[in-house]
Amino acid sequence: MIRSCNFSELGLTELLNEEGFVCACGKYHHTDVKDIIIGHGVLNQIPEQVRKHGGSKPFLLADKNTYRAAGQRVASILEERGIPFSYYIHPQEYLEPDEYSLGQAAMNFDPKCDIIIGIGSGTLNDIGKMLAKVTNRQLIIVGTAPSMDGYTSGTSSMASAGIKVSLPSACAAAIVADMDVICQAPMIMLQAGLGDMLAKYISICEWRISHLINGEYYCEQIAVLIRRSLENCIQAARGLTGRDPAAVKSILEGLLLTGIAMSFAGASRPASGIEHYFSHIWDMRALEFHTNSDLHGIQVGIGTVLALKIYEQLYAIQPNKEKALRYVDQFRLKEYHAFLHRFLGSGAAGLILLEQKEGKYSKEKHSLRLERILQHWDDILEIIRQELPKQTEIVKLLKEIGAPTHPSELGFSEELVRHTFHATKDIRDKYSVSRLLWDLGELDAIAEGLA
Repeated sequence: MIRSCNFSELGLTELLNEEGFVCACGKYHHTDVKDIIIGHGVLNQIPEQVRKHGGSKPFLLADKNTYRAAGQRVASILEERGIPFSYYIHPQEYLEPDEYSLGQAAMNFDPKCDIIIGIGSGTLNDIGKMLAKVTNRQLIIVGTAPSMDGYTSGTSSMASAGIKVSLPSACAAAIVADMDVICQAPMIMLQAGLGDMLAKYISICEWRISHLINGEYYCEQIAVLIRRSLENCIQAARGLTGRDPAAVKSILEGLLLTGIAMSFAGASRPASGIEHYFSHIWDMRALEFHTNSDLHGIQVGIGTVLALKIYEQLYAIQPNKEKALRYVDQFRLKEYHAFLHRFLGSGAAGLILLEQKEGKYSKEKHSLRLERILQHWDDILEIIRQELPKQTEIVKLLKEIGAPTHPSELGFSEELVRHTFHATKDIRDKYSVSRLLWDLGELDAIAEGLA
C-alpha cells in the first residue's frame, strides 16, 4: 500500500515499503532495497536471501581483506547448504573504483551465475553495484564495515577518466550486516563511518540554500530523516572507541538510512556537499599524481571541519552588489582553466566540460543568483544557524574517537587546501558554499584564511 510520508516516525525496515510513499514535496519516494538484515550471526541467512531474490548459483565478489573478513564464511555456508557458486577475489592491495577494477570483475564473472553477492564496503560495494547493473543480476551486499553510506543507494562513486563521478548503478536487493563482522572492522573504518555521517550537516544546509537561491528541488521529509539519523549517530559516537555494538549499529543504521534518503530524492544531494568535494579532489590528485589520500570517510570528516570553518566566516560578510559584479567581471576563466589543468591534470577536462554545459560562470546567470542572494541573505544565515553545529564541537568529537581533524594529518599543505577549495566549485553541478562565495566576490578572501 502506498503510504503518506512521515519519516520522523518510521524505522529502517518500514522505509522499505514496497509500494513507496507519496509526499507533499510532489515526489513519489521509493527504494529498490527489499531486505536489510542486521544482527549477530546473520550470515547464516545468506542462502535464504539468495533463494528469496531469485538466485540459485551466486557469484561472490570480494577483495583479499573482505574475503578474510566475511567471504570465507559465506562460501562455507553456501557449501554446507549445497548451493553452487563461483567467485572472484580482487588481487590488488589497494583497490580503486575505476574502469580497470570493474573490468576485472566483469571479465571474471561466471555467466551461469544468476545473482551476485558483493562482500565488502566502500570500493567493493561500488564495483559490485556496477557489476550487477552491467550483468543485469540481482545483488546481495554483505557489509564488512560501517564506513560509508553507499550500501542502500542506487549510485556508485567511481573514478572515470581521472574524475570522481557518481554513476547510476544497481541497487542492492538485500543488505546483510553481521555485527560479529561489522564490529571487528578496523578502527579507521569506524572513524570513517562517523566522518561520512557528519557530512550530512553540510549537505542538508547546502541543499536548503540552493533551494532558496536556485529553486532546486528540496524535500523536508527527507531532511527530517537525515537529521534524525545524524542525531542518533552523534549520541552513540563515543562508544566507537570500545567497539560497543550498540554504537556501531547506530552508525551503520545512520549510513543505511542516508543511502535510502538518496534513493528517495533521486540524487546524492541529501548526503553530500562541499565536504565531499574536498575528498573527491584529493582522490583525483592521488590517481593522477600518486599523492596522499585516505579513506573516503576520513577525508570527508576533515572536509566537514573545513566546511564548518568556512560557514562560520559567512556571518562576518556584508554582501555588496558592486563588489560581487566587479569580481565576476574581472574573473579570468582561461587563467582559471589553466590552474585546473595544473592542479588536477587529465581530470580537469571533464570538470571544464561540466562547467561549460551548466554555464556556471555565465554573467547573466550570476546576476540572477546574486539578486536572490541579496534578497535572502538573512534567510541564508538563518539556515546556517539552524543546521550547522560549531566547528569546535565536531573537532572535539572526532578527536575523542581518534580520527584526524586537520588536513596536515593527511600530509596536505595549506596551499593544497586553498587550491582544493577553489576547485570544489567545479567538481559537481551542485551549488555549494564555494559557489556562493564566488557569487559574492568573497571566495579569494575566505580561501586565504582557510588553512
